[in-house]
Amino acid sequence: MEPAALSRSSSLTRFPYRRGLATLRLARVNSFSILPPKTPLPLRISASLSLPRQSIRLRAVEDHHHHDHHDDSEQQHHHHHHHHHGCCSVELKAESKPQKALFGFAKAIGWVRLANFLREHLHLCCSSAALFIAAAACPYFAPKPYVKSLQHAFMIVGFPLVGVSASLDALMDIAGGKVNIHVLMALAAFASVFMGNALEGGLLLAMFNLAHIAEEFFTSRSMVDVKELKESNPDSALLIEVKNGNVPNISDLSYKSVPVHSVEVGSYILVGTGEIVPVDCEVYQGSATITIEHLTGEVKPLEAKAGDRVPGGARNLDGRMIVKATKAWNESTLNRIVQLTEEAHSNKPKLQRWLDEFGENYSKVVVVLSLAIAFLGPFLFKWPFLSTAACRGSVYRALGLMVAASPCALAVAPLAYATAISSCAKKGILLKGAQVLDALASCHTVAFDKTGTLTTGGLTCKAIEPIYGHHGGNNPSVITCCVPNCEKEALAVAAAMEKGTTHPIGRAVVDHSVGKDLPSIFVESFEYFPGRGLTATVNGVESIAEENRLRKASLGSIEFITSLFKSEDESKQIKDAVNASLYGKDFVHAALSVDHKVTLIHLEDQPRPGVSGVIAELKSWAQLRVMMLTGDHDSSAWRVANAVGISEVYCNLKPEDKLNHVKNIARDAGGGLIMVGEGINDAPALAAATVGIVLAQRASATAIAVADILLLRDNITGVPFCVAKSRQTTSLVKQNVALALTSIFLAALPSVLGFLPLWLTVLLHEGGTLLVCLNSVRGLNDPSWSWKQDIAHLINKLSPRESISSNNSLSSVETAH
Repeated sequence: MEPAALSRSSSLTRFPYRRGLATLRLARVNSFSILPPKTPLPLRISASLSLPRQSIRLRAVEDHHHHDHHDDSEQQHHHHHHHHHGCCSVELKAESKPQKALFGFAKAIGWVRLANFLREHLHLCCSSAALFIAAAACPYFAPKPYVKSLQHAFMIVGFPLVGVSASLDALMDIAGGKVNIHVLMALAAFASVFMGNALEGGLLLAMFNLAHIAEEFFTSRSMVDVKELKESNPDSALLIEVKNGNVPNISDLSYKSVPVHSVEVGSYILVGTGEIVPVDCEVYQGSATITIEHLTGEVKPLEAKAGDRVPGGARNLDGRMIVKATKAWNESTLNRIVQLTEEAHSNKPKLQRWLDEFGENYSKVVVVLSLAIAFLGPFLFKWPFLSTAACRGSVYRALGLMVAASPCALAVAPLAYATAISSCAKKGILLKGAQVLDALASCHTVAFDKTGTLTTGGLTCKAIEPIYGHHGGNNPSVITCCVPNCEKEALAVAAAMEKGTTHPIGRAVVDHSVGKDLPSIFVESFEYFPGRGLTATVNGVESIAEENRLRKASLGSIEFITSLFKSEDESKQIKDAVNASLYGKDFVHAALSVDHKVTLIHLEDQPRPGVSGVIAELKSWAQLRVMMLTGDHDSSAWRVANAVGISEVYCNLKPEDKLNHVKNIARDAGGGLIMVGEGINDAPALAAATVGIVLAQRASATAIAVADILLLRDNITGVPFCVAKSRQTTSLVKQNVALALTSIFLAALPSVLGFLPLWLTVLLHEGGTLLVCLNSVRGLNDPSWSWKQDIAHLINKLSPRESISSNNSLSSVETAH
């Protein structure tokens, strides 16, 4: 193929685009319930919760134009009418018979179309507010003969701009049997009009709409742009045509565009400059500079060359490469993030679930109290029924209560959870629901797995030592019992048994065998024992005394190998031989048994960089009890524990032992327990822990499935960040609830007592809601452990000299950057 054709490859990778990505959405509270999205949210790495002010929805079977058809069983009987232009997205919902009847009438007379038009244009809402303010200012600036005329003119123009949509919304909710803030506001506004105070009613609706616009702005600030990642995901891939099993050279190849969902494992794909890697893959040919910042928050571009693994969703900044798909689309990193994010949306924290149940009943109680004040006020407190020049009437006070006590501020109190999920997502941390933050804040203990979690997991094989049943062993003067020698035979058998494994010990053995002249070993069958080892029948093992035959081989921990020997004496001899090893006890050990001839494999592992700082931070700042749970023997476990600063170690643990330890410690110590791991043998403990955290890059599929938090970056500095973020979030939520209740009380009581006009009551009410939103946005900031640390961090910022030598901020936060 000509180079010119190849250079056009980027145009074949198409990216879906939707209008109005950056538009400000003017939305509304829909019966105070916090509803999940009806369609999967597009994702950057999602951080948003389903907020109470969703798009207005009106479903009607009669609507047959501009439809989006969904395959969800939940929606297969509904048609959706979307408007995606202008300032907002409108989707009204008509479910009950009264709602459908009202909708049909409103549509027939053009009410629906007019309401949608007014709702979609932000400048019209702002214009109505300006007109009402101008009407209120007329007595002070206009000549007296023209005051009334100007006021009436302004109100006649301004009131329909907000009243048409407000009345339709309220009537639709009432027809559906719902009483929410829109119903309360509409009742208050139109009651003001009927009582002869149209200016105040119009101001009420205009301020209400403007306040919600501001709330939507701050709400959008609290979330990662969840649309960017999914919408930039390619819907097609350039599949290279392979002839006779030979992949052509990158300079001369032919390819075709296929849907990304049809890419199969083992397919070869061309990725050019500016394109996005469609699925998880391995670089087969060529090289490129890629970025995964939108996936993990890792800012530094990475160099991808032949043999490197690249996650789906990575962006190719420069270069051209042929990649081999290692996973199908539904199993790739990007799709997994999407699924986890959607799971986070549907998993609500306890407070949010309680607010869902409480909200609608609360609104009905407010209506009943308002009616009681309106009708009983004249009898109990001698208020006039309607307002007079001397005293505000009981109806006016009831309307004030109806507005002031509406639960808007309480509805947005859980917004702090959304900001926390967003903040974690920016650090490459995925939470499986906001309820994880509540659970994490309650934990008093954290337990770490050793290999691959506290250590690099990059084990290196240091020595192979025959210790039992061999003749000759390491003594070169004695003829060995194995061919070509015991060490090479053991390495060949172990490498054959561990071929294709993801376990750190297995990978180290296989890597050590590469490039060595070893005998060919064939594994006939094997059986895996999680956390202990594996057994297999191998062929190809030769012996000086015996001819080639099938032999029984076992590879695993010392305890696993000794348990296979029926004689207690033999087991004791093997353990004594391990203790008497020429290489000491500090290495990680694995043992291989072939026909009861035991060989000891010595491996070395190093603690991860920065782990000691993480442990110190969890102990000193988070005040957590820190321990290690590992299947390794005591000398290796204590070597790592002493290096990183852990003083409580439980070693020689099988998966079921880890599980029992997690359960017992959580029960005896009180409070929750955090388990941090990455292997399949950690899965039971991760599932039983209050919160399970895994390193997603290394973790097994089982560990990922049961974990609550995924660290997309390959380090554990995200652990203290998550703990600090959970405590910050619970504090913000408590503050939000306190602010909401305070704003309701401060607005409701003076209003009932007749001290506040309706427009000022609305201002106080919406001001409280905005304060809650602003307070929640604070959750986007990096957390700190105490106010003292905040002050120290501020001093460091103001003093450049000190900031160079001292750093009192969270080590996890700094490392995450």
